[in-house]
Amino acid sequence: MNATARGTGRQYWVALRALLIFTVVLGVAYPLAVTGIGRLALPHQADGSTVSSQGAVVGSSLIGQSFTDAKGNALPQWFQSRPSAAGDGYDGGASSGSNLGPNNPDLLTAIQQRKAAIEKVDGATAGSIPPDALTASGSGLDPHISPAYALLQVDAVARARGIGADRVRALVEQHVQQRDLGYLGEPTVNVLELNIALAAMDPDGNR
Repeated sequence: MNATARGTGRQYWVALRALLIFTVVLGVAYPLAVTGIGRLALPHQADGSTVSSQGAVVGSSLIGQSFTDAKGNALPQWFQSRPSAAGDGYDGGASSGSNLGPNNPDLLTAIQQRKAAIEKVDGATAGSIPPDALTASGSGLDPHISPAYALLQVDAVARARGIGADRVRALVEQHVQQRDLGYLGEPTVNVLELNIALAAMDPDGNR
């Protein structure tokens, strides 16, 4: 074997060893270490920020979900989430917005349909409907709505459940999450957590 062949063989062997070492370190050891640290330091977040009700996991506080019937109609006894353009709605494997421009006729039609449905169910006037009730978020997975949209739904939810509107309104106000660090973002309401609290109310409004 000449020197050139020996040099080439050595280069291949060095490259193979580097591949094996980095595969073990970066492909196995590092992910396991990060996962272990995450589970020790932030176990709830590491498990997906799951939300439970009556001992069963019903969702995640980070991913929204629909509260509709099989035909996609809003169930009036539940607070409704923001519209979603992710797959068939809140599909974690198809996170996306609609990518429709503000003058797109399909978007304008969808907004008008949503506006008409909210006016019918919640008895709202067009000018009182907040933007997040009519448009989807960029991810399509937003679990939050604005306090304004949550309060807009209070009367319809209270009527459907036979609960005093003042008690339902107080429940919404208890679930308003203020700005992060006092100045980042806007106040929000997590719809899943609000609906779980709503389900725990009896017909007299006690929890």
